[in-house]
Amino acid sequence: MNENARPTLPAAVIRPATAVDLPTVVRIRNNAVEHSTALWTHQLVDLSTVTGWLGDAATAGHAFLVAEVDGVPVGYATYGRWRPYSGFRHTVDDSIYIEDGHHGRGIGIGLLSELITHARQAGYHLMVADIEAGNTASIALHRKVGFEVSGTVPQVGTKFGRWLDLTIMSLQLEEDAPPRD
Repeated sequence: MNENARPTLPAAVIRPATAVDLPTVVRIRNNAVEHSTALWTHQLVDLSTVTGWLGDAATAGHAFLVAEVDGVPVGYATYGRWRPYSGFRHTVDDSIYIEDGHHGRGIGIGLLSELITHARQAGYHLMVADIEAGNTASIALHRKVGFEVSGTVPQVGTKFGRWLDLTIMSLQLEEDAPPRD
């Protein structure tokens, strides 16, 4: 065996989230809140809040997915309305979070690919990703599946005592078609 070969890691299974997965979602989300600039908030979530998200996703017909490895959830992803105004009703934004220690294993691309498939099947026109400009891993992940940078807004947010820039990426989900008003 090649000494430099990386061990084969078990593949992630992507599936719809259930109530059993929600404590893991809470832990992953709160870790991102406390230790990263992926979420520009200091507000931690609890099981009740995340249970509401799962219900809201189901009611709206949006995907709420988990990735599991060896039967253990290690990441989650969902999409929702990008803005609350009716003119934006054909546009959704994605959210993807992976548990520490599981990055770089293809889990993010698996989750994002499934979100895109679901949003296309649901008839959405555009998916947006709002990403902290220094999060090169998330930007690269989105580029891999066809997202393009639409622009960067400098110093639009703050966390950990510094200004943050927001890179906005987008992916057209359907061929050019007239809006469905």
